[in-house]
Parts: sequence; C-alpha cells; structure tokens
Amino acid sequence: MVKHQPLQYYEPQLCLSCLTGIYGCRWKRYQRSHDDTTKWERLWFLILTFTFFLTLVWFYFWWEVYNDYNEINWFLYKRMGYWSDWSVPILVTTAAGFTYITALLILALCHIAVGQQLNLHWIHKIGLVTTFIATVITMCSIAQLWDDEWDMVIISLQATAPFLHIGALVAVTALSWLISGQVARAERASSQMLTFTAYFAVVIGLYLLPLTIYSPCIMERKDLTPKPNIIGHRGAPMLAPENTLMSFQKAVEQKIYGVQADVAIRQVYDGVPFLMHDSTLRRTTNVEEVFPELASEKSSMFNWTDLESLNAGEWFFEDDPFWTASSLSASDAKQARNQSICKLADMLELIRDNATVLLNLQTLPSDHPFYSAFLNITLETVLSSGIPQQAVMWLPDAERRLVQQVAPGFQQTASSKADAQKLRDEGFQKLNLRYTKVTRDDIREYAAANLSVNLYTVNEPWLYSILWCAGVQSVTSDNSHTLSRLTSPLWLMPLDEYYLIWITADLISFTVIVGVFIFQKWRLGSIRTYNPEQIMLSAAVRRSSRDVNIMKEKLIFSEINNGVETMDELSLYSENGYANEVVTPMDHRDVKLRLD
Repeated sequence: MVKHQPLQYYEPQLCLSCLTGIYGCRWKRYQRSHDDTTKWERLWFLILTFTFFLTLVWFYFWWEVYNDYNEINWFLYKRMGYWSDWSVPILVTTAAGFTYITALLILALCHIAVGQQLNLHWIHKIGLVTTFIATVITMCSIAQLWDDEWDMVIISLQATAPFLHIGALVAVTALSWLISGQVARAERASSQMLTFTAYFAVVIGLYLLPLTIYSPCIMERKDLTPKPNIIGHRGAPMLAPENTLMSFQKAVEQKIYGVQADVAIRQVYDGVPFLMHDSTLRRTTNVEEVFPELASEKSSMFNWTDLESLNAGEWFFEDDPFWTASSLSASDAKQARNQSICKLADMLELIRDNATVLLNLQTLPSDHPFYSAFLNITLETVLSSGIPQQAVMWLPDAERRLVQQVAPGFQQTASSKADAQKLRDEGFQKLNLRYTKVTRDDIREYAAANLSVNLYTVNEPWLYSILWCAGVQSVTSDNSHTLSRLTSPLWLMPLDEYYLIWITADLISFTVIVGVFIFQKWRLGSIRTYNPEQIMLSAAVRRSSRDVNIMKEKLIFSEINNGVETMDELSLYSENGYANEVVTPMDHRDVKLRLD
C-alpha cells in the first residue's frame, strides 16, 4: 500500500485576506499580487488622497459652524418657505463620507506597507467619485449662497491651529515607517531621492508652520481684557421660545448685561408695538391653524386682538431649534407651551431695572396706517416705560438725528464698519457687527476711539474665548446661560510656553523620523532575504504575466524535485495565488535562500 502525502499546505492569513478583500475584493490568495501597481491604479490612489483632504476640510468646516446652525436653518427657511433642521442631515452625511474615504485611504496605505498591488474595486471607485462630486457641489453651494460663513474657518483656526499642528506632526511622523520602507525597497536611486525629498519637504514645512499660526489666546494672562458682556439674543431662546416674555425672564435670571430684540418691533393697525423677528407669523406661532387664510400676511398687518389669541410656544417643542426643549423642567415646559406674542412695553417693564436692551426696527409697508408715525410711537413706548435712556442701544438708521434730539441719552449703535473718528463725529458710541466682519486690529482701533464693539451671534464657548482674548467688549448670544458660567477663556498660553511646546514637538518628531529611517535602512538594506521565486522574478520584471507564471511553476517544482530538504523555511510570493502565504512542507522542512 502506497501512502501519499500532499507536498505542501498553505497557512491562511486572515488579516491580509481582509485587507485585499475589502479594498479590491481580492479574497483569495491567487487573486493577490506583489507586482507593481498600474498607472491607472496610481491615479486612483491620487484621487483618493485628494478626496480625503477635500472631505477633511469640509468636515472640519461643518463641524466648526455648529455655532451658526440655527442661522443656517433660518437662512434656508427664508429661501424655501418652510422650517426644517438641515444641519443634522448635512453633518451626518459629511461624517459618513469622510469616514468612508478615510477607511479607503488607510486600506491603500496598508497595501503599500505590505507590498501588495493596489487594485481598488469598481464599487469603491463609484463611491469615491460620488463622494468627491457631492462634496464639491455642496462646498460650491455654500460658497455661493453664504460666502461669509467661510470666514469661520479662519477664525476657528485661531482656536484649533496649535492643536491641529500637534496632530499633523503625529500623523506625518507615523507615516515615516511607510515612507522609509518604500525608500529602502526602491531599486532606483532616483526613486529613492524623489520619495525622500518630497517627504522631508512636507516635514520641514510642517515644522515651520507655527510661524504662520496666529491666535489671540497666545498671550500673558495679565494682558487679558475683562470678560465680554453678554446680550441675550431675543431673550434666552435656548431656554424658552424666542421673543416671548418667558425668554426675556430667563435672560434676566442669568443676570446678563442685556437683551436684544433683533429686527423685532412692528406696528399693528391699533398702534401697539410688539416683538417678532420674522416678517410673517408662520414660524413662531400657530397662525396657520387659527387664521390659515392670513398665514402669509405680514405680521404688522394684524391687530393686537388677533395677535394676542395666537400661541407662540408650541412651535418651540415641534421644531426644537437648539435641541434644548427636552432639557426643560416640567413646569418650564408647561409655561413655554402657553407663551403668547410679547408687547414691547411688557418686555421693557421686565428688564427696566435689570438689563440694557438693544433695539432694532424695520420700516412698515407703505400702505400701513402708521407708516409715517411708527418711529414716534416706538420712541414714546420706550420713553414712557421708565427704562433709563443710557440702557437703550438704538440700532435703526431711520431718522437717527430725530432720535438723538428726542432721546439724547440713547447709545447710538452703528450696524456697519466705518472710520472710527467719523463714527464719533456722528454721535455713535457702539458698533453691532457680525463676528466674521471684524479683526483684532479693528477692535483695538475702535477701543482707542472710545467705541464699544458688540458682535453677534456668539454661541460656542471656544468662539467666545477667542473674542475675549481679542478684546471684544460684548457679544450677543443664544447660549447666554452657558457663556455666563465661563470664568476664563477655554485656553490661554504664554508665548514662551507655546514656543517651548512647538520646538519640543518638532525635535521629538525629527528624532523619531531619523531613527525610523535608519532602522528601516538597516532592516531592509543591509541584509536582504529573498526566496527562490523572488530571485527568478527579479530577472523577469518586463516579461508577460503568462511567462512569469510558467517561471514560477518551474521554480517551485524544480526546488521540490532537487530534494531541498535541509533548510528552514519556504516562502512563495506570487501574483496569482501565493502572495504573502507561507508555504510549509508537511514534513516541516523548508527552503531559505539568503543573498549576500
């Protein structure tokens, strides 16, 4: 009886199978290859890398504009006519796309690290192109519809750049293992030099990047200006429905500097000023249920009896504009649901001895009965409320000279940047600007001219901290209850300390990179171990795949037939089936050829 034994068996490599399977659907060993990556696949790798950085920028942008999510939703509401929270779907989609592209890039880098041929599957190619096109379209749309928001990226870097620099150093240092391996394996000196030069150009540029980094919070604590005053934007709209009496009551309870009724005062047919931000009542009342035929009418065209009958609280729980409705206590939630439209006189009476107020007006339609008298009626309401004139910041430009004569104590507030001396000559004491429209130098210039700057709308603590370090005197915020609890900026770092961290991080990174390159050179360059198939294939680089396969088969069986039975290990690498698989004879006698 003759006993037959298989010549060899293959030890499965699960990690390698998953790596090549997920990236290129090459789950079987005969599908893998150590051959050079084709030019087309290299092009796809470049597209993947570019898409990664593009989605990274977009993800960073959308994450940082969290401060303005409500403003974005309101902006889209004006264009589309209905309210919806667009910020969350965009954020989730952006995060999913970025995660997908990042995973593909990591898989590609792992292919390069283990010497596998890149071969991106066609499904991933479709996903890559789709993600790229969707990101470009979305970024262009934001740039066209709301180009001011891109200024947020520059401002956010003032808070994050020092920390992003450390993260980038860690990433580039980690890549040194992969890059040094490629340099050590490269057969041509020109390829080695090109890869080495490109990598170290990036590294040196990253080391010097802090020279371009600016942050107002890199300063001595003794130079820090007083904490900016906080003005509640339409009251406290995260704790109660905006522009309602409850919202202003919540703002007063926080003992903040003031409140703002932003573009909110209108005159109705019976001459009663009330607070409403939108031109219609659709978003913040139940007018579509009570007066469906009048839902699209201007709010100023209603009489007070009809306005008083509307509910101005239920929408807060239905739309939940700041995702805070669920945090209200049972008693607060009940009170919020029963809010109605607030009169200007009621709001002024509430804050009279507790806070200042920033008022803004919009002109009435020309056919309104009080079109010519609305300013006088508003002034009369403010002056008769008993609130000190110095506590009123007056923003409207209409008939400003008249207002200065009737109420000389009002703090005249400009809504646009202008020359500091010109503003002083015209009687202004304050400026009310969007936070993206002013620089630290502007703030210093206005402060030198005794002009106070108020910036809107500042909700995030990191943004408040940056503006605090920049010397801003006050901010308007939806998130006054959070900002009022801050006792200092989120981070403050002396310049010497920042230099120490910067130089230390660069030196550590450089030391690690040099050590990795030396180790890889010693490991892969001083003593190279080849198996028989690699020796043969090195002489057949430019032959056809069919010729190479025949050479592999001849080599394998020639080694077996020659009785090579005294060596330690046989490693076979193959384009069509033996890539990175350890081939072990059943009698555990292997072959190992070492080339000196």
